[in-house]
Amino acid sequence: MLNALSIRSFVLIDRLDLEASTGFTALTGETGAGKSIILDALGLVLGASADRKQVRAGTDKATIRAEFSVAPDHPIWSLLEENAIDFDPGETLCLRRTISATGPSRAFVNEQPVAAALLATLGESLVEIHGQHSASQLMRPATHLDLLDAFAGLTGDLHRCGELWAKYETARQARIDLEQTVQTATEKREWLSFAVEELTKLGPEEGEVETLTAQRSVLLQSERIRDSVDEAAKALSEPKLEECLATASRAGERIVRVPGLELLEGELPESAAAMAEAVERALIELAESQSLVKDLARHARHDSSQLEAVESRLFALRAAARKYDCLPELLAETFASYQAQLALCEAETESLSEAAAKEAEAKRAWQAQAERISAKRRKQADHLAKAVMTELKPLQLGRVKFRVAFRDLLDGESGSKGLERAEFEVETNSGTGFGPLKTIASGGELARLSLALKCALSQCGETGTLIFDEADQGVGGAVAAAIGERLDALAVDRQVFAVTHSPQVASAAARQWRIMKETGGDGQTVSRVAQLDDGQRLEEIARMLSGSSITNEARAAALKLLEAA
Repeated sequence: MLNALSIRSFVLIDRLDLEASTGFTALTGETGAGKSIILDALGLVLGASADRKQVRAGTDKATIRAEFSVAPDHPIWSLLEENAIDFDPGETLCLRRTISATGPSRAFVNEQPVAAALLATLGESLVEIHGQHSASQLMRPATHLDLLDAFAGLTGDLHRCGELWAKYETARQARIDLEQTVQTATEKREWLSFAVEELTKLGPEEGEVETLTAQRSVLLQSERIRDSVDEAAKALSEPKLEECLATASRAGERIVRVPGLELLEGELPESAAAMAEAVERALIELAESQSLVKDLARHARHDSSQLEAVESRLFALRAAARKYDCLPELLAETFASYQAQLALCEAETESLSEAAAKEAEAKRAWQAQAERISAKRRKQADHLAKAVMTELKPLQLGRVKFRVAFRDLLDGESGSKGLERAEFEVETNSGTGFGPLKTIASGGELARLSLALKCALSQCGETGTLIFDEADQGVGGAVAAAIGERLDALAVDRQVFAVTHSPQVASAAARQWRIMKETGGDGQTVSRVAQLDDGQRLEEIARMLSGSSITNEARAAALKLLEAA
């Protein structure tokens, strides 16, 4: 609820501090005293458009500050958190707006600068202003479904519906994504199948290209290798070489066998023995070399058919690599990738029916819940219409008919709240047809329609402060008394303010503020607000009954009104 309102240098108000209370407060005063200025100031701090002309003449800026008490579980705290505004749910909430005479206006929440649009959003959940030209969210069709659901007590049902809708949306998106994937795969599958089939026949192996390249290099040099082997074989098979080594061997043996040689000191015996051993080894190495050359000759054959086979295989692998846009060395890896993609395509195709089945199941669950909600809504819509029309009769709107019109959601619209939209409609004159509240009702009717709706929906909504601007215009007597009774009833569990010219409405209030115009010492006109005590209230209501000249009869009538309230 509103705790305090502070206004500085705003139009005719130079300085005004108001402390508000719970219950019903009436704002009275002569026409033009400034009642609308107070509402304009409050509207400004709640996010209304600013105008430099609202800055009081001779001052630099206007400032309006409003302080609210808000329940710890009120949704406004979540909104502040979403907008990174520091707050403490245990403390009051402060909104402030300044208008510069030369610069832009500024907005603050708990002294933190914000956009005016955020003030407007916050203001909608804090205060409802009902008047001849506006009636807060009651006049906005976008809010009607929520109001009907609150009246019908569908909070739990709607929470479940939202959950089921989210599951359905998730399943639907999963099916759409899978369809797109499968479509892409289908478009590519034929090509993948061909590629896998072709590469399966080719059968590329990892490392095969490197091995074949090395083989081809050797085979291309096979004739030169064979010539070198033949040359080595010829040299090692030279008869004189073996004869010479044999002769040298025999000579060495004779030297070693000279009698007494082994008894001599010095290097001669050792050198003779070493020479004989070396020549013997040379004979053995010669025989081994000849044998190895013969083996090499058997392997070092020039096989043109093998070279042709290797080159043919390399050509096939390299051609496939060019075709599939990869390095020859990576052809086997590319082949494995194509196989995996083809297998994935087939798996996704198989799972498409499963995804569609999950979507259908989720849709059935959501639709069943939504249909249950629709049935409850339509039943409660009739109850709401009867409740509103019951309220309309004593407000001199008995000819007005009220209904809740339903419209099915279009394809693509969110179904988190069910299958339909709802809008409040009225028929103000029989046979003229139903239409939206704000376009059918006249100014005076609009304020009373708002009051009737608010009374019927008295237990709905989070707004703690209601303001009614001249809901009694054009009526008096019993109708004005009925308006006062309803405002008083609304104020049982919330804060209600009413700008009124009706003594019947004012007397129904728990407290009363009088707005007056005065001329200051500087000659400027200013608006003042006074909270009236019991005696002052009697005089003010008497003035409202009789005019500027207050008679004893007016005072007696005022006393009766106050005593009856």
